[in-house]
Amino acid sequence: LQNFLCYTCKEYVEDLAKVPKESLQEANVRLVVIGQSSYHHIKPFCSLTGYTHEMYVDPQRQIYKTLGMKRGEGNNVSVRSPHVKSNILLGSIRSVWRAMTGPAFDFQGDPAQQGGALILGPGNEVHFLHLDKSRLDHVPINRVLQLAGVKTVNFTNKPQIIDI
Repeated sequence: LQNFLCYTCKEYVEDLAKVPKESLQEANVRLVVIGQSSYHHIKPFCSLTGYTHEMYVDPQRQIYKTLGMKRGEGNNVSVRSPHVKSNILLGSIRSVWRAMTGPAFDFQGDPAQQGGALILGPGNEVHFLHLDKSRLDHVPINRVLQLAGVKTVNFTNKPQIIDI
């Protein structure tokens, strides 16, 4: 994750929460989210997003540095994650509100730190690595699930039309 206050990260994790544990177990895959703040933020963030899979924190950002994740927005910020539902104004207002209603000066991570997605293992072998260039550059979840051999998920809230 970029940070726990980031609205795009929150909305991405809300969709990660929709990945069934059974699908992960069938493929022998673990879904792990790593944030960069204190462990005290895990429980409230999971409650906020409905996320029930594994979550850890790396307050010193050692994993981010080791993987080469960048700080700051890249030049190509026209990419938009399919998992972000809010527009930038409304999303930013919600993030600011969450920051204001939380403990003072608790930014829940470096706001300039970019995140990413990877498929790791077995062992230390990296099969896939996506480094976010901006807060909207999240790799589509179904792409990662497919690469990991996990059943994809329907993330739309629209009713499905079935042709008979």
